[in-house]
Amino acid sequence: MKRLLAAVLFVGAGVFAHAQFSAPPNQGDRLRDASPLKPPVGAKVAIWEFDDLECPACAHEIPIVHAAAERYKIPVVHHDYPWNFHVWSFEAAVTARYLQDSVSPRVANEFRRDVLANQNMISSREDLSQFTRQWFQTHGQSMPFVMDASGNCKNEVNADHALGDRIGVRRTPCIFVVTDRSWTQIVDINQLYRTIDVALAQSAAPPIGLPGKKKQ
Repeated sequence: MKRLLAAVLFVGAGVFAHAQFSAPPNQGDRLRDASPLKPPVGAKVAIWEFDDLECPACAHEIPIVHAAAERYKIPVVHHDYPWNFHVWSFEAAVTARYLQDSVSPRVANEFRRDVLANQNMISSREDLSQFTRQWFQTHGQSMPFVMDASGNCKNEVNADHALGDRIGVRRTPCIFVVTDRSWTQIVDINQLYRTIDVALAQSAAPPIGLPGKKKQ
């Protein structure tokens, strides 16, 4: 732990640009543009996630991401990245975005969580439609006759996908722990908690070359 923290502080603080890491080391993807990978305003550490609701690896790892975020009380910056070879993931993402925009982010996250948990029951668009109707009923939501009639939610999902392409997403889930000084791609989900510990320690330390406050 101390060795990993020292490496992060040494490399990350030596430059003011974002520094790249992966967990495990040297196993991350070569990104095109990492400049968007920063915490939201007011946060020192955050988790970025790109996911596909039809992706089995997402079904396994995304709940772990959200459990970690809850434990550490840090934000999750969610982005949709549905693969075009998946049958129903784009429609599911649009429905989740509809709930996010029209109801609340919490309800949208519940829908995403339940879709991921029930992937084995959804093998077609028809299965997804049936699941969605039942989900809206059991959660007291009014399902529109035409989902996303304006096309705004579809555009938002496409914008997320374009952002992923700009960054260089090559897998789902694609998970990053980010600070205002560095980012770390989580390749092994078992290293997520340790990476957050390092990021929190890094964000609390003054940058090298900038003196801290002297004790009075």
